Amino acid sequence: MELQDYLRIFRAHWLAIGLITVLGAVLAFGWTYTQPKVYTANGSAMVTAGSSNSPTEAMIGNQVALSRVTSYLDIARSRLVAEHARQTLGISTSPDSLVGRVSVSNPADSAVLRVSATGASPQEAKDLVEAWIGGMTAVVHDIENPAGAAGDSIVQLQTLDSAVLPGAPSSPNVKLAVALGLLVGFALGVTYALIRSALDKRLRNAASIEREFDTAVLGTIPLDTAIAKKGVAAVQPDFHTAESVRQLRTNLRFMDVDNPPRIVVVTSCLPGDGKSTLAIQLASAIAESGQRVVLVDADLRRPSLAQYLGLVPDAGLTDVLVGRAALTEMLQPYGDTGNLWVLAAGMIPPNPSELLGSDAMRATLRSLPEDTFVLVDTPPLLPVTDAAILTARTDGALVVTRAGRTTIDQLDKALLNLDRVKGRALGVILNGVTRGARNESYYGYEYRYDSPAGAQARGKKA
Repeated sequence: MELQDYLRIFRAHWLAIGLITVLGAVLAFGWTYTQPKVYTANGSAMVTAGSSNSPTEAMIGNQVALSRVTSYLDIARSRLVAEHARQTLGISTSPDSLVGRVSVSNPADSAVLRVSATGASPQEAKDLVEAWIGGMTAVVHDIENPAGAAGDSIVQLQTLDSAVLPGAPSSPNVKLAVALGLLVGFALGVTYALIRSALDKRLRNAASIEREFDTAVLGTIPLDTAIAKKGVAAVQPDFHTAESVRQLRTNLRFMDVDNPPRIVVVTSCLPGDGKSTLAIQLASAIAESGQRVVLVDADLRRPSLAQYLGLVPDAGLTDVLVGRAALTEMLQPYGDTGNLWVLAAGMIPPNPSELLGSDAMRATLRSLPEDTFVLVDTPPLLPVTDAAILTARTDGALVVTRAGRTTIDQLDKALLNLDRVKGRALGVILNGVTRGARNESYYGYEYRYDSPAGAQARGKKA
């Protein structure tokens, strides 16, 4: 995968990534409120070696203090000091528990012992620090001045900084927890997007089709909600939809210059992919170019062209195939170009596959003039075999897929159905592409929908 593929995945799942990230922060924030608050107080004591009357004595005293402080560090962490502190505070907590709540450190090249203690309240933490320093002082005094000694030792441990009440709890750290929650949530969101994308086999753009199949993508048609609501005959396509269909017309015309296809099947993988609407739009675009077009409704199971276009539905292809009427009598003109005729499906027969695969069907399509382009709307490829049978008797098929709905497996099975009957897939058309996912500048048109230039272009091109 390239960088643009990752960006496409993140853009498609940005909402899920954002929600999971926020959820991580909320959970972290909620976690901090379930944890007990811990306060930390600090104090310090200093090792001294008596008074000095000269620089030499001061230097010797400093060296003595520095040599003693390392041993006093171990004393300050002992259970003996903890017992003194416990007795001073008058609590029943064990010395081992108190040792776990206190930390003592010695800054480098100094005779200072820094004491930090935690507690459930600011006062508890402050009292423990003071009691601990008092215990340290008492133990050091007992060690430096054993019973029966001739005089007091010059080495002493004295309080340097008394503990103060902490103003805020040291744990839990809300800011740090929320920051970590955001980070973990974002990582989980990105992981979710990548896994979802890896498991999602829906076709969303032309690149995904060309990457998975050795089949050309002849066009991408943007989603037009107005046509979906009101119908293809009631709505004038917007600028981008019209230009996309014209580009499809051009690609189809020049795909085989020496032997251009003339009788083309329009089908899809499943119902609802928009094949009938696209067939109408493509037929209208070809008719606008000045070429004669016949649009045949060969979906003898669920015909829809006559209904979409407001034509007579009960007379059409089946009447021609059974010999009840001539082909010229069943063709119904449509549009203002004078170049488009529609052959409705007629009455629904009990044996559509047999009719579409008959010699009469082949002869009917071949009887149309050589300068006439024929588009045949058929049922989808996966539910029934009608489209595959008819494709084998024509110049090929255009397979319409629905962006964001048709899967790789469905398109693969549809193309395999054509290959089994030696039908030719002329190419794939990706229909219903969302506006934001489609590169409008691909064809050189960058008009905004709401701009005066875009409105003027739509008026000229539609």
